[in-house]
Amino acid sequence: MITTIVLVQADPKSITACATALAGIDGVAEVYSVSGAWDLVAIVRVPDLEQIATVVTQEFVNVPGIVRTQTLTAFRAYSRNDLEQSWDIGVE
Repeated sequence: MITTIVLVQADPKSITACATALAGIDGVAEVYSVSGAWDLVAIVRVPDLEQIATVVTQEFVNVPGIVRTQTLTAFRAYSRNDLEQSWDIGVE
């Protein structure tokens, strides 16, 4: 599974509508409203790179109110749980 984070800048009047529309796209796992330079963060999880291209370049462009996006594809995931498990190896 490939995870891609899409940062979304939206027209302020359209943020809720954009978030709802993005959440309805196949492959979009979650959409977060955030503070800072970006308005929304969409987490896309799909089986292959070709589907990322489809979701981001063909589906996102149809969502009214999106002003700009930046796409970040994840290489590895790190979590506290992963780190704790790595320290538990060989400990009895």
